[in-house]
Amino acid sequence: MALTLSSLTTAFSHLSLQSTSTSTSKPHSLPLVARLPSSSSRRADLLALSASAADAPEAAEPVEAEAPAEDEEELDEVVVAVEDELSGVALRKYVKQRLPGGFAAQRITATGRRKTAIARVVLQEGTGRVFINFRDAKEYLQGNPMWMEYCKVPLVTLGFENSYDIFVKVHGGGLSGQAQAICLGVARALVKISTTNKVPLRSEGLLTRDTRIVERKKAGLKKARKRPQFSKR
Repeated sequence: MALTLSSLTTAFSHLSLQSTSTSTSKPHSLPLVARLPSSSSRRADLLALSASAADAPEAAEPVEAEAPAEDEEELDEVVVAVEDELSGVALRKYVKQRLPGGFAAQRITATGRRKTAIARVVLQEGTGRVFINFRDAKEYLQGNPMWMEYCKVPLVTLGFENSYDIFVKVHGGGLSGQAQAICLGVARALVKISTTNKVPLRSEGLLTRDTRIVERKKAGLKKARKRPQFSKR
């Protein structure tokens, strides 16, 4: 009986040690298992936030920089379109607004002559438009490309074809003589802006007044020199 009791006590002691070891090991293992997914998820969240922060300014910068430039271009196109559509009374009002006080009150003015045509020219900073007698130059000159070119020859010579607007009041002669008178007036006005413009304009002959005019009719003749047919008998 003694042997059996001693064997039983040893067996119970082994069982109690195993139970205590298992009970002490379990609470330590649980938090380790729970910490692993939390650390990995936090790292994933941090990576996602850093990627979104890096992508955000790249998407926002071009929109902010390009928007005002596009708006300015659209406004310029609208202004040019409105000016092109002006005609009649509206165009006359527009020219008067650009020339407060009339032609005589402007700073850059000049007079050009050709044959019997006399043109008073005013230059203002602009986009290269031409107004003749409160009308658009293309309409006034009947769309003739050569006459329209006469008006801008001095500006093209100096490279100012898109820098100044031309306002003209012209009378006398025909459209060809008026166009050439405008050419002389524009050249003289450019010299008033800067004396350095005189040399290139003079070399192109744009400051020389063409004095040729129609010869008068003579008495007894059909025209200036045309005679009636001679008959001996």
